[in-house]
Amino acid sequence: FGLLWYIIALVRGDLWHSDEDGWKPCVENLNSFVSAFLFSIETETTIGYGYRVITEQCPEGIILLLIQAILGSIVNAMMVGCMFVKISQPKNRAETLMFSHKAVISVRDNKLCLMFRVGDLRNSHIVEASIRAKLIRSQQTKEGEFIPLNQTDINIGFDTGDDRLFLVSPLIISHEINEKSPFWELSQAQMDKEEFEIVVILEGMVEATGMTCQARSSYLDKEVLWGYRFTPVLSLENGFYEVDYNSFHD
Repeated sequence: FGLLWYIIALVRGDLWHSDEDGWKPCVENLNSFVSAFLFSIETETTIGYGYRVITEQCPEGIILLLIQAILGSIVNAMMVGCMFVKISQPKNRAETLMFSHKAVISVRDNKLCLMFRVGDLRNSHIVEASIRAKLIRSQQTKEGEFIPLNQTDINIGFDTGDDRLFLVSPLIISHEINEKSPFWELSQAQMDKEEFEIVVILEGMVEATGMTCQARSSYLDKEVLWGYRFTPVLSLENGFYEVDYNSFHD
């Protein structure tokens, strides 16, 4: 842009007639390429020292001023946006949230439960982490209406607050199969014949930026194992708990 301002002054003859009385240059006090470059910087950064100013006798300069102002604002917005996205990276943060490859159904505290494991690979915590689950399967109502891909909530601690997580170590999320559970009327043999999908959604805010991130996973009917438990991943070593992520999916 400094070169364009210099070309305008060169074509109009401002560089040679600027000292003449009554001559109206395109940009006052612009007499070299360096001064044109400085005027371009003042325009781009909206500094406006006041020594070099554009005049109304230069329509081509007014058009160039508008183009530089608009383009400069776009470039600044893009640079700020790129830096903000680079710093925040909410998608990359969600990629460090892990879900077990399989879900299991087994007895815990004398209650039949559906369980899966979640974990976080980073040291920084997810703030206000919460988790919810949906059962997706086709259903036929008592009136004979067929509903494909019907969604049913799976209670994983909404009434007790267990759905709000403090994810400092891998956690096993449990859903009690009781009278209110959508799995209450399904036996092991019936579940092997059912076609369904369990969608799990983990949400929270990134500690460093405060931006919300969301991680999702799902378990098909073939990925729900009956009569299994997860292998423990926490071990006490020299007074500290260590996590073995090699056994996370076992």
